[in-house]
Amino acid sequence: MEPFTFSRVTDAGKAISTAAKSSTAQQGAEVRFVAGGTTLIDLMKLNVERPTHVIDINHLPLADVERTPEGGLKIGALVRNADFAHHPLVQRDYAVLSQALLSGASGQLRNMATTGGNLLQRTRCMYFRDTNMPCNKREPGSGCSAIEGLNRTLAILGTSAKCIATNPSDMNVALTVLEATVVIRGTGGERRVPVGEFFLLPGDTPQRETVMMPGDLITHVILPPPHKGARSHYLKLRDRASYEFALASAAVVIAVDNGSITHARVALGGVGTKPWRSPEAEQALQGQAANEHTFAAAAQAALRQAKPQSENGFKIELARRCVAHALSTVTA
Repeated sequence: MEPFTFSRVTDAGKAISTAAKSSTAQQGAEVRFVAGGTTLIDLMKLNVERPTHVIDINHLPLADVERTPEGGLKIGALVRNADFAHHPLVQRDYAVLSQALLSGASGQLRNMATTGGNLLQRTRCMYFRDTNMPCNKREPGSGCSAIEGLNRTLAILGTSAKCIATNPSDMNVALTVLEATVVIRGTGGERRVPVGEFFLLPGDTPQRETVMMPGDLITHVILPPPHKGARSHYLKLRDRASYEFALASAAVVIAVDNGSITHARVALGGVGTKPWRSPEAEQALQGQAANEHTFAAAAQAALRQAKPQSENGFKIELARRCVAHALSTVTA
C-alpha cells in the first residue's frame, strides 16, 4: 500500500470541493472517497488502486431510504447493503433487489458495503488484481492477459479486443432491471443518470467503467414506482453457495394478465462487461404466453450476441437456463 493523506467531511458540498482542491493542489493526483471500503481498501493493499488522498464520507447525511412523491424509493448512497436488503418497502415492492443484495458477499461485508460503493465495485478479473500482469483496465495500452489466459469466469457479452472483464455486482443487475436512476453531484452541480447509461462498455477505453468524473460523488439512487401487477425475481448461479461471484445471474420483472405477458424486463449478471439489460429477451416475452416455450425463446434471444472465449463457452447455455428458470419461477 502506498502512502496517502486522509480527511473526513460532514457534508456533500465539502466532500466535492475537497476532492477538487486536492486534485488541483496535487497536480491531478488520484483522490478517492471511502465509505465501507470493502473494495477500495482491498485494491489499495494490492497496489491496484493508489490514491494519494482518501476522503472519508461516512458522516454525510446519505444513509436513509425514503418514499418519493411518485411512489418510488430514494436510497442514500451510504445505505448499507444489509439495511437496504432488509428494508420492508424493498422486500415488498422490489423483491428482485432484496434477493440480489442478499446473494452477494457475506453477512459481514453486507453490513459494511454501501449502495454507492456497490455501484462502483471493480471487476474481479484476476489479471486486473495482479499488478505483475498486463491489464488495459489498470494500465491502458498494456494488453489484456485474460483473452489468451484464464478466462473461465469472464464476460461473453459487451466484450472488446481490449477487455473481457465482468462487472461483479449483483445489486447492479437488479438496479438495471428496475430501471433505476443514479444521482451524482460534482463541481458542475447535480445530474441524474439512468442506470443503463451509467455503466460504459470497455471498447477502446476499458479504464473508464462509468460516467463518473474526477470529484463526482454519488448521493442517491432513485427507484421508479413498482409496475402494477408485476412480480420480480433474482437467480444467481455460482461455483459455491456461499460468498461467490456469479457465473451467470438473471434479474426479471414480469406482469402477466390472462396468461399473456404484459410487461417484461430482463437483465443478466456474471456474463457482461456491465450489468446486461436484454431488450431482445424483453421483446421475445412481450405479449406472448407465459410458458416454457416463450421463456426458452427469450433466453435464446438474450444470449444471441454472446462471444465466448477459450474457457467460458459454457456460460452461454448456463445463462440461457438461468434466464428461463428465473422466468419460470417468477410466473409460477
